[in-house]
Amino acid sequence: MVKVAFVCVHNSCRSQIAEAFMRVMGLNICESYSAGTETKDSINQDAVRLMKEVGIDMEILQKSKLLSTLPSIDVVITMGCNVQCPYLPCKYREDWGLDDPSGKSDEEFTKIINSIHNKVEQLIARISKNELY
Repeated sequence: MVKVAFVCVHNSCRSQIAEAFMRVMGLNICESYSAGTETKDSINQDAVRLMKEVGIDMEILQKSKLLSTLPSIDVVITMGCNVQCPYLPCKYREDWGLDDPSGKSDEEFTKIINSIHNKVEQLIARISKNELY
C-alpha cells in the first residue's frame, strides 16, 4: 500500500482534514498520515465540527503529530503554509497551496474542506493508475 503523508506546520487543520478524507476514501489503496514541524494540543475545533457534518469524526483516530513519528513515506503532500516546508524523504512530492481557514467563517472553511476533498479524490485516482512514480 502507498503511504501518503499530508504535511503542514502545526498539523492541526488542513493536513488533518486531508488525512481524514484519505483514510476514508483511499481505504485499501493508501495508508494515510499527517504531521507537522510543531504540534497543537488538539485538532482545530472548527475543522472537527465541519468534518463531522460530512460524516467524518477526526477525533476518533487522529491527533496533532510531529514529522519524526511518521513511518517511511511514499507520497508527501504539503498544504501551502507559505513557509519553508520541512524535507521528508519520499518518492513523490507536491504542494497544494491551500489557504489556512483557521479563524475564518464556516463558508470559507467549507470551501477549503471541499477543495481538499477534491484534491484527495484526484490523488487517489492518480495513485490507482500508478501515475505518480
